[in-house]
Amino acid sequence: MALSWLDRPADYEAVWHAMQAFTDARTPATPDQIWLCEHAPVYTLGQAGLPQHVLAPGAIPIVRTDRGGQVTYHGPGQVVAYVLLDLRRAGMYVKEYVAFLEDTVIGLLADYGVQACRKPGAPGVYVPEADGELAKIAALGIKVRSGCTYHGVALNVDMDLGPFDGINPCGYANLATTDLARCGVRVDLVEVGERLARRLAALGERSGALPQALA
Repeated sequence: MALSWLDRPADYEAVWHAMQAFTDARTPATPDQIWLCEHAPVYTLGQAGLPQHVLAPGAIPIVRTDRGGQVTYHGPGQVVAYVLLDLRRAGMYVKEYVAFLEDTVIGLLADYGVQACRKPGAPGVYVPEADGELAKIAALGIKVRSGCTYHGVALNVDMDLGPFDGINPCGYANLATTDLARCGVRVDLVEVGERLARRLAALGERSGALPQALA
């Protein structure tokens, strides 16, 4: 599975259309890929996204995209891993794949000493706060076309969380968000991205493709 970094900051629409083009052009023999990036500020509305969940976007652009889910924010200090995977070759169903993405992030956070979990009915990864409430630290959304996936998972590393106040994250009013820095972990975004990608590359082993070095 090929792992590579895109230019930083990455334009969301350009990356999205590149994922679509890659998926449309791939054949049963095309190696799976993971694209890592850090986006310029953008709100994205998924296929189920309702405009009323965008409360006060200000100058941040809004893009209607084809991933599943509601509205989220991407911006500096957040690492995004786009997984371009042939699900059939990996022998995975969609629900199993989503669970794998969540488990991958939970395992990565455990490496940094951060306890994380799922939240029933709300895909993504969450961290318990001091008051017992769960704060979202990673969002995920995927698109499946002809048995192949694109889009992926976004992990908050050390970012300005203010833009999340301009939306109902993932369609939930007053949903708290957090990042690794607020969990007491100061770490380089590139390091986090590469460790995340190497965990995700286990999917390539399932489909018979060996991970390749980060470009």
